[in-house]
Amino acid sequence: MKRYIGDGMLLITAIVWGSGFVVTAIALEHLSAFQVMAGRFVLATIILSVLFGYKFKTFTKSVIWKGAVIGAILYIGFVLQTVGLEYTTPSKNAFLTAVNVIIVPLIGYFIYKRKIDRHEMLGSIIAVIGIGFLSLQGSFTINIGDALTLLCAIAFAFDIFYTNLFVQKEDALSLTIVQFITASFLSVTVMFAIGDVPTSLGKEAILSIIYLGIFSTTLAYVFQNIGHKYTTATRAAIILSTEALFGTILSVLILKEVLTTKMIIGAILIMAAILIAELKPAFRRREALKKAGKI
Repeated sequence: MKRYIGDGMLLITAIVWGSGFVVTAIALEHLSAFQVMAGRFVLATIILSVLFGYKFKTFTKSVIWKGAVIGAILYIGFVLQTVGLEYTTPSKNAFLTAVNVIIVPLIGYFIYKRKIDRHEMLGSIIAVIGIGFLSLQGSFTINIGDALTLLCAIAFAFDIFYTNLFVQKEDALSLTIVQFITASFLSVTVMFAIGDVPTSLGKEAILSIIYLGIFSTTLAYVFQNIGHKYTTATRAAIILSTEALFGTILSVLILKEVLTTKMIIGAILIMAAILIAELKPAFRRREALKKAGKI
């Protein structure tokens, strides 16, 4: 039951992130990538500190260093993604970011010698193919934005992997608070260091930062980090990859974009990938029964 609650929280995260591509694109019309990062992380840190300030008393050295690690990785990932979005299309940005689905099990294999589950790997590959159908609109060419987004996918894969690892022993909310404090410190420091402090903020810029700070950062990462406690890193990556699916759905509903055959194929493939990951225990039981000669 807890696994399904965790998966549900990750699914909500994916829905919110799907809407975040549109909002980030709007924000980048009024602010630089570094200003967007600073705004969303500082606001998220303030919100978490107000709501869960009592958690500060429970911080241990372990929570602090682990939270700082995933906070630094998170900041690097978002900077690469947001700067990349300035030089590439949102659809390519979404697809290339989702390559982290493939990278997560590879991290476990190469660094921790963890066996790659064939169902999860199959689901990961199908998910990436589905996102390709869903998101890629033109010829696939690599420019600076695409290259930065690929690096962002690697960073997010490490964030997913280590968040999943750390929440098994540490309090998820405490980790999230330290994670955001770290990301806020880095984002503000970099913004001041490069002389990119905004002199004025328009209404659309403020509203975009509020949405990204409250929903795409605070709500999404609280849900993600708690959800990680009850699922595997690879299955979490697959579920989170559906942000491209929800981004497309929201574009159709809100922006009145036309739903093409290619988009429908992509949506079906992504759903198939999730089912493969979710039904893995059933596959294993069936295989066990086959080996025992009971079916």
